[in-house]
Amino acid sequence: MEKYRRKPLEVEAIAYELGKGMEDGFMPWTSVVTNVWTVTENLIKFTREDGVVVCPFIRNRRGLVFLREGDYIVTEKDMERHVCGKDKFFQRYSPAEE
Repeated sequence: MEKYRRKPLEVEAIAYELGKGMEDGFMPWTSVVTNVWTVTENLIKFTREDGVVVCPFIRNRRGLVFLREGDYIVTEKDMERHVCGKDKFFQRYSPAEE
């Protein structure tokens, strides 16, 4: 099997904050638990005024990505967005030089 190295890629990234409009939408917690194939541990959840518990997500070419505590939203130059956990973010990314 051949080995490859990831090419340098400059991206914009920001730590996710609830209430800042950074997500693409929200899904009810009950739907996440019953319909989505994802690990639910550490997912961000909050209760709306109507009493429904929801989870924020971003949408990319792979589908819906639910946000977890400490996640960063990474935006590439082509505006494709990804999620990277705080535990891996600083291993994969370093500040870009101006």
